[in-house]
Amino acid sequence: MSVKRIVANIAVSDIKAAKAFYQGILGMDVVMDHGWIVTYAADASTRPQVSFAIEGGSGTPVPDLSIEVDNLDKVYQRVIGEGIAVEYGPASEPWGVRRFYVRDPFGRLVNILRHA
Repeated sequence: MSVKRIVANIAVSDIKAAKAFYQGILGMDVVMDHGWIVTYAADASTRPQVSFAIEGGSGTPVPDLSIEVDNLDKVYQRVIGEGIAVEYGPASEPWGVRRFYVRDPFGRLVNILRHA
């Protein structure tokens, strides 16, 4: 037996608000849309992961989601261009990632990162 996929399900009142952030800023693709649920995905080779934490590292709160990107500066510029407040960073962390925190349209704290 092996886990094939892990999906984060986030309850929202406006499902269309996800598009600008997850597709527009992060470049994720819609892989399923039933009207009542829309699933965004990136590279199909991404391994399923789930993390448990008592803090977010460097004294930050634990983020709801961590999303690794290939070009952190480009995503950061998109965030700034959309007027989204950055809550932490960008910071180069001692464990080898550069990252920043923002809130998605639903108030979820998102850790956007790139490994060094």
